[in-house]
Amino acid sequence: MREYTPRPMLATDLPAVLEIQAQCYRGMLLESAAALGSRLALSPATCWVAAGRDGELAAYLFTHMWPQDSLPALDGMLERHWERAGEPASTLTWFVHDMAVAPAGQGRGLAPTLYAAARAAALAAGLRSSRLVAVQSAAAWWRRLGYENLTPPSAAVSAKLSAYGDDAVLMGRTLQPG
Repeated sequence: MREYTPRPMLATDLPAVLEIQAQCYRGMLLESAAALGSRLALSPATCWVAAGRDGELAAYLFTHMWPQDSLPALDGMLERHWERAGEPASTLTWFVHDMAVAPAGQGRGLAPTLYAAARAAALAAGLRSSRLVAVQSAAAWWRRLGYENLTPPSAAVSAKLSAYGDDAVLMGRTLQPG
């Protein structure tokens, strides 16, 4: 059985990440290299991949800090706009944007392993809450990690949520060290 090791994502991983994304998501959820690259640039410490000894990737995870009462646009270019707006750090959440495991990596525990690595980095950065949008019927999997369904806090968030598809579910949880 092939072994995969978690490691922080690099910009050079993006072509392989796009291949995995195409294997795992339907068309409307596919994001561009530029959009995914902006997420990596926003928070390189919380974006991870599972790589084989030969460098082949089997899974990836994009996460980043984001204002708690907002939602990043699907396939949008992200930047730290909250710093210009003077938002306090206490209003930021750890946003779990996108996780995918290629068919070759499924059944090996890669998703929880990548999640744990990124969660540790988020906690080290002082983030104490998390948000995500569950797609493609993944809400039950996220509930096993302690996430609960949330009501969108505004019409703007509801509008952005609809871009993720009819089955998209806004979810959240608190984060505690340990």
